[in-house]
Amino acid sequence: MPTVNSRRGYDSRSRRAAAEKTREAILDAARERLLAQGYPATTVALIAADAQVSVETIYKSFGGKPGLVRAIYDRGLRGSGPEAAFDRSDALRQHAADAQSLMLMWGRLTAEVAATLTPILLLVRSAAASDANMAELQEQSNAERLERMQHNARFLQERGYLREDVSFDEAVDVMWLHSSPELYELLVLQRGWSAERFARYVAESMAGALVHRAPPRP
Repeated sequence: MPTVNSRRGYDSRSRRAAAEKTREAILDAARERLLAQGYPATTVALIAADAQVSVETIYKSFGGKPGLVRAIYDRGLRGSGPEAAFDRSDALRQHAADAQSLMLMWGRLTAEVAATLTPILLLVRSAAASDANMAELQEQSNAERLERMQHNARFLQERGYLREDVSFDEAVDVMWLHSSPELYELLVLQRGWSAERFARYVAESMAGALVHRAPPRP
């Protein structure tokens, strides 16, 4: 019996690993095709051919093209690190020595997530005018980002990092602006800024607008 159970456990892990590999291959193919060809012109059949899977596999796993875009969005939202970006953002607050350090770390995280997420958000924005599913996803994305910035602003306020002349709502709006796909689109995709320069700009701009200046070194 132990041998049988061990084999079944191994087989189960192997099947899960294979399913996850297939899922990632589908999402990679879908992202590449969608960004190259646009939402309206991309079909599930084309994605299936690129990923070398059946159309039925995609519909079973994602429910069609809108489900694929949502899955790509969710994956991009996690960033490129081993842990989800929103979890790392919360963890950063516990390790930052001061408000300036926190802004620097948040700037870097913003640049990381924007690199993977902005292209798909721009795709969603373009398709939202004529597709109800994409319009819904755009509204969801905006609402989630606003909620996240409210969460961050509340932390700054509770920790006493916000300047006295900055209200909670203003802090939310400033961080909402600097985490927007439009800002990344303008500076990185259109003006050719590097990720490092963008991260530094986000950190310095938010720090200058929101928090107390670090005391001068003795």
